[in-house]
Amino acid sequence: MSAGEDNKKMAHATIRDVAREAAVSVASVSRVLNGHENVRPALRQRVEAAAATLGYVMHAGARNLSLARANAIGVVLPDLHGEFFSEVLRGMDRAASECGLQLLLSNMHHDPRRAVEALRTMRGRVDGMIVMAPHVDPEHLAGQLPPSVPTVLINCAGHSEQRAEIRVDNFGGAVAMTRHLIATGCRRIVHLSGPLGNSEAQERARGYTAAIAEVPGLAARVIPGDFHEASGVAAAETLLQGIDAVDGIFAANDMMALGVMVTLREAGIAVPDRIAIGGFDDIPLARMVSPALTTMRVDIASIGARAVVRLTELIASDGDGPLEVSLPELVPRATTRQG
Repeated sequence: MSAGEDNKKMAHATIRDVAREAAVSVASVSRVLNGHENVRPALRQRVEAAAATLGYVMHAGARNLSLARANAIGVVLPDLHGEFFSEVLRGMDRAASECGLQLLLSNMHHDPRRAVEALRTMRGRVDGMIVMAPHVDPEHLAGQLPPSVPTVLINCAGHSEQRAEIRVDNFGGAVAMTRHLIATGCRRIVHLSGPLGNSEAQERARGYTAAIAEVPGLAARVIPGDFHEASGVAAAETLLQGIDAVDGIFAANDMMALGVMVTLREAGIAVPDRIAIGGFDDIPLARMVSPALTTMRVDIASIGARAVVRLTELIASDGDGPLEVSLPELVPRATTRQG
């Protein structure tokens, strides 16, 4: 190639050419060339070397365009209704308001296909995304996440990729709740599980089973549920047909636990005198019902707020950062016996 042809090629180099040459994302190139301070030195050196090799110079118009922000973040959740998601969104909204950002919400209705559609609608409209998809195959989800859009995952299934992520220790929380029921004298403990294919539900069921196995003579019994109050009602109606075979119930979330409580009360079954009940999440309603519900406190709003803070850090920097694990706290209340 002649010097003139080489100069012509270099003159037409684009930011995508630089990204390809440096083997990084376009977003990473943009952060380096726009002078963002929070960029790894190795990344900065690689991008600058690629730009020099190609003779790429960002002109003022392109720079101004690259600095444009939507000042919005996308939030993709399995649902937008119910106490749990209301608390998540409350925390996100508080943190977003403090950062001067708007939330663009999308509901996937627990349908993996809707999750993919929701992610696609976000592209080009937001500066970053927060995704909660515990029911979606992690490898499939990873393949649908736009590589140039900073993303924070909440409570998604385990995967091999390094991503900014916040997870609840569902296994440890379930172990703690089951041990609590055992410590208060329960020996015939039934677990009301969450929906099939949901990673949070699977981890809570696994924790329950592990804790039951710690005590000789105890047997695990699991009734399937779906995280909704109605499945708690249905489970309680099933248990009423053989009520002497159960003295404790650990529901995988508070809404199902509340459905169980209402049904048992209507049937004249005393809680916790005949049957103790424990839930998971500590939604606001858990402490307002009578008797108040023993549960595992997840601090839902704080997780939502933390996800927004981490996302703003990603938008201003490069890389994904470490996994954060939130540890649930046992909150003993009136639905379990006090030793």
